[in-house]
Amino acid sequence: MCGIVGFVGQGNTKDILLAGLSRLEYRGYDSAGIALYSQPFTMVKAVGKLEELKKKVASSKDCQLPYSMGIGHTRWATHGKASEKNAHPHLSMHKEVVLVHNGIIENFAELKTFLQEQGYSFYSDTDTEVAVNLIEYYYRKDKDILKALFSVQKELRGSYAFAIMFQEDAKTLYTMRKDSPLIVGKGENAFYLASDVSAFLDYTNEIYPVENREILSLSEKEIHIYNKNGEEVKRSSTIAELIQSQIHKGEYLHFMEKEIFEQPKVVKDTLLYACKQENEEPAGNAENPEFSYEAFSMTEKDFQDISRVRIIACGSAYHAGWVLKSVCESLARVPVQVELASEFRYNHPILEKGELVISISQSGETADTLAALKEAKKLGAKTLSIVNVKGSAIARESDFVFYTQAGPEIAVATTKAYSCQLAAGYIFSLLLAKAKGKISKEETRSLTEELFLLPGKIQQCLSFDQEILPMAKELKDADNIFFLGRGLDWAISMEGALKLKEISYIHCESYSSGELKHGTISLIEKGSPVIGLLSQEELAGKSISNIHEVRSRGAKCFAIRMEDIAIEEEDFAHNLIVPKTHPLFAGSLLVLPLQFLSYQVSLLKGFDPDKPRNLAKSVTVE
Repeated sequence: MCGIVGFVGQGNTKDILLAGLSRLEYRGYDSAGIALYSQPFTMVKAVGKLEELKKKVASSKDCQLPYSMGIGHTRWATHGKASEKNAHPHLSMHKEVVLVHNGIIENFAELKTFLQEQGYSFYSDTDTEVAVNLIEYYYRKDKDILKALFSVQKELRGSYAFAIMFQEDAKTLYTMRKDSPLIVGKGENAFYLASDVSAFLDYTNEIYPVENREILSLSEKEIHIYNKNGEEVKRSSTIAELIQSQIHKGEYLHFMEKEIFEQPKVVKDTLLYACKQENEEPAGNAENPEFSYEAFSMTEKDFQDISRVRIIACGSAYHAGWVLKSVCESLARVPVQVELASEFRYNHPILEKGELVISISQSGETADTLAALKEAKKLGAKTLSIVNVKGSAIARESDFVFYTQAGPEIAVATTKAYSCQLAAGYIFSLLLAKAKGKISKEETRSLTEELFLLPGKIQQCLSFDQEILPMAKELKDADNIFFLGRGLDWAISMEGALKLKEISYIHCESYSSGELKHGTISLIEKGSPVIGLLSQEELAGKSISNIHEVRSRGAKCFAIRMEDIAIEEEDFAHNLIVPKTHPLFAGSLLVLPLQFLSYQVSLLKGFDPDKPRNLAKSVTVE
């Protein structure tokens, strides 16, 4: 969740750090700070939004001096409340070491006791202060920076990405990582480091990925990389695939708005990516594209060997898993189980022979999902990850991987990454059905053609940007909003409820409409807003009957439906219609008005939809 940045070299260090932290705001934070190399270190911290830090830096005379090295941090409180004393950077007791940290040190309590026995005292409540003091302890003992860092690496349990400065080394920035994201950028007479390449993309796109348990030293013109055995590793830089326009809002008011409007393109890109083979040539041809098993780094035999599927994910990715379940079981007739990644390890999972475990994550760094994936591997399962970030921890840990083509998603509330996860699920289901012989060549071709029509239909749904406004105005002052659906519609309604509660702070719940009489209907009273999703023709009649039940008890009902579903319009205060598609793919269209609804309600309530309170984009700790 936290974001870290670092810089060493020729440049305006202070401004580079603050610009990098601005790019990392999407990760979620409640305090921020920077440290600039001087004797002693120059440090500024602030609670709240980054603007508070920028004001303090601007008013600090010390910060106006030229500096050639510095580190910065946006903190999401884990150990200790949001306060200046707990904000990063953290300084060691003897003021010889300063660092910033993303992750959690699991054995910080026993290490803190050890350090206290050595005479160390602590000013904060954080695990990070323990880490910086442990580094100083070994540095004072070994009189060698690298030796000290390797000693500390052996002691720490948990996850971390550190950016570290030593008082006695004015020219070198040190960094190390384990299970938390970190990347290094090479500029002209400068090096950058950050949790995400977007933090320094305005300056360079030449990058060095940092592998697990590596320690790096960076100076103005040199980079040295050491593996966990202390051996120096030679590695060539690569060029980041991102471009600057992808990390700027451009003409849009918010990143969330921009990312909603990017969905036609990124869904199309994901479909085209799935037609690529290892030689990067498209399978089939432009008129008759074919999805490739190799896009999942699998073979047809790998698909044929699947007897069951277990999906592990969190948040919106978990909701995408429910859609995958519905589509996969319908097409391939293979049983699918969906589990919250945070619960998987603690439910004493039983995995059968031939069971494929699929982990879904936008960042590829989601801590609960990564931990569940490792547990599945320990139990002997084959694993597939559906992620959006190449080389991410979940991708590296998996046997097979499919990369969605959403590009960088900066708004905390996911939109385009979720839509790409849906597309990946459709493609996986289609390939599994094909490999299992459950659908004919003609059915495969027909469904593939329908999928390639989706981007155009998503484009049509962008008109909801304005159409949704009257409905948003009626819902903005609601205390509770209920979403109803059956089958696949219920899976999509879960995402609609989450999206609205995330950025409007209205209590929203999604219910399978068939469950109304089993308790839920007791919550309905006069004026209760109920949003019904209607895209499944075989279930529409039942869903409409359920809507009549809540309407008769005073509910104010709203419909989002596919165009061929007939309703009595007088039953609904608003009736939004999406284009017709195959019912299994309807979720990709139904979700657009739900995204726009949450966005517009958030704006009407005066909130920032890109930065909802208490939430982080990448949840890299349990």
